[in-house]
Amino acid sequence: MIKILNGIHETVAYDAFHGLKLYHNKEAENYPIHWHTALEIIMPIQEEYTVIIDGTSHTFHEGDIFITPPGTLHELIAPPSGERLIMLFDYSLICNVKGMDSMLHTLHPYTLITREEYPELNKKLQFYLNEVIREYDNPVPFTEACVYSLMIRFFVTLGRTSFNADTRFPGITNSKQHEYIEKFMMVCNYITDHCTENISVEELADLAGFSKFHFARLFKQFTNMSCYEYLTQKRIAHAERLLIEPNLSITEVAMRSGFNSLSTFNRIFKAAKNCTPSEYKNLNTKDQR
Repeated sequence: MIKILNGIHETVAYDAFHGLKLYHNKEAENYPIHWHTALEIIMPIQEEYTVIIDGTSHTFHEGDIFITPPGTLHELIAPPSGERLIMLFDYSLICNVKGMDSMLHTLHPYTLITREEYPELNKKLQFYLNEVIREYDNPVPFTEACVYSLMIRFFVTLGRTSFNADTRFPGITNSKQHEYIEKFMMVCNYITDHCTENISVEELADLAGFSKFHFARLFKQFTNMSCYEYLTQKRIAHAERLLIEPNLSITEVAMRSGFNSLSTFNRIFKAAKNCTPSEYKNLNTKDQR
């Protein structure tokens, strides 16, 4: 399935559709550790399937939907037999639609929508995926536009569940809940755009219009992680992109990614990715397989 692999960087070879590729995968073949700029959606049709992210295995079953965000280092482990849908999608195609960029933040480090745990959401998302498959396999005029509209519906449905106000901010009025969601989506976008800078919690709290203590508590409710953890995650993702540049040293990558010392960068990167920055860089600079 992986056609173009330089080190661990897969370049997705899109065919008839710009920015989207579907596989009806039946191969009993494992795919080594790799990453790509495409978002990946996997839905087993027969038998289970396994994705390994940061050294942790995630096995899911028929009808479950597993989403791997762009740039995530992962492996794929297939059973001896079975079939699954594998979709690679250039998410940047819909990032200009308001809210879609913020939606992407909620998918990290992966998202799994099982039939058992999220029956209604899973059913809706399966419907959109099956419609995409039907359009993709039987193209007619305006098929590509139809597919993109279905993908937007897919992520809107997922996003409305992820940003459910009653779950994120219980116990406050509806108008305030939606106001808080807008504010924290804005803060998350700001962190992504400025993660390499020296951002303080006080600065972010001022941006959102809250006290430092109140902001920190609400931010964790919204993202399920502390502000520091979220900022670190974005810096690590930025560093991963820089580490594939052959002419940049590890120290340069650390400094450009917002880390104030090489030792701190090495420690945090290894804790997050289960390998050192040097090991990650070496994986990416291997000859094309």
